[in-house]
Amino acid sequence: MPTHRQEGHKKHHTVETLSTPSMLRQDLRWLTLTTNGEGFTDLTATLNREIAASGIALGLATLVCQHTSCSLTINENADPRVLEDLAAYLRALVPQEGVRPISGTGPLRPYVHDDEGADDMPAHIRTALTCTSLSLSVQGGRLVLGTWQAVYLWEHRARSHRRRLSLHLIGA
Repeated sequence: MPTHRQEGHKKHHTVETLSTPSMLRQDLRWLTLTTNGEGFTDLTATLNREIAASGIALGLATLVCQHTSCSLTINENADPRVLEDLAAYLRALVPQEGVRPISGTGPLRPYVHDDEGADDMPAHIRTALTCTSLSLSVQGGRLVLGTWQAVYLWEHRARSHRRRLSLHLIGA
């Protein structure tokens, strides 16, 4: 695989380019998992296994969560307190019991949508504030992530749920 390295105008700016003479291919895979309720599920190893099995060594992975009450995030994988603090922050930002005016003062208004329980609407809001898809580079048949990064499914519901994700790979 030819590599091209270019030094930018500034000493600290480097651009590395990887190219391949192979034709681009696509692979679409479906991942199904069961969560343990509210919290994080590390998907990194599973995604890397699926990418390796696809035979795509260099390309782009698009991961999409097929649900409206959980989301995806890339975050710290070394200190579990980071995930605890993220969850606490989002619970404080979107409380389960209802919503108050942005000022923080005024009456609590319970959520109108509660078809699947008290955690239903807060989960939808938390998903809207986070993301349900990620686009990630693939090199050497694995995700290109930083040293302390992992890809997580973030379950926003209190009880366990069966979750489905699509993994669309494009590359060579």
